[in-house]
Amino acid sequence: MSFETAQPPKLADLLANFLQKQAQAQREGLVAFDPSAEVMPYEAGPVQPIDSKLAWDETLAVAGFYGVTSGRWQTPPQWPQLVASHEPAVALAFALGNFPQLVRNFHLILTKTNLEEFKPETARPVQAQGLLEWANEVTMKKQFPQALMALGALRLAKQFDQAEALAKSLEADVPGESRAAWDNERAALRWHQGKTAEAKALWNKLPASVPVLFNRGMAELFTGNAQAARQLLADAISQIPEQSAWHHLARLYQTLAANR
Repeated sequence: MSFETAQPPKLADLLANFLQKQAQAQREGLVAFDPSAEVMPYEAGPVQPIDSKLAWDETLAVAGFYGVTSGRWQTPPQWPQLVASHEPAVALAFALGNFPQLVRNFHLILTKTNLEEFKPETARPVQAQGLLEWANEVTMKKQFPQALMALGALRLAKQFDQAEALAKSLEADVPGESRAAWDNERAALRWHQGKTAEAKALWNKLPASVPVLFNRGMAELFTGNAQAARQLLADAISQIPEQSAWHHLARLYQTLAANR
């Protein structure tokens, strides 16, 4: 069946399925919500707490689409705290440091009519001294692929100035195997800083890949161009395994676009 004739699922059903998969993951005995986090998230409604092990697996899945396998990935310091304290997101880039479980405020998604209101905005950074020290060490040693994860983790912590400094410092040292992922991370940093036009321009210049297609579609959706978003997201969905939470998030975005 072609994309144009396929009947999109009902938004409420898709949201329910997405939430059910997150709840199932919680029941599989993975690391539970970390009560020691310095900041506890507040949400106006019942949501599933985010599992830090599941979040780590989903953020590593991004790297797999770029074939960045050299070196051993190191979990950033204070990762459980970063995961537990992060407020819900809606317009989420397919990038290292991010994970689909951040999209969990389904009541808000169902009730908002203007999707542009979900665009990222600047926010108070998370205090994560251990993360900053680790990122500085990675930068000084020019360690790849860890620098990719450091950039994503700093962005997740909303330590945007530090992320910009890392990116600028290492731009000339990015190895060829990490270049595509690095460029996607730079665009994702712009997006989550609220510099959405700059992010879109960067993604549109990059060669098509699953993360880039996803991010182009996501960006079009949340900047008011649902028609363009639908096909871009369809192209990404066809290449993301169905068992991946990124697949279901892309379907959620596609359904939001279809309802516009």
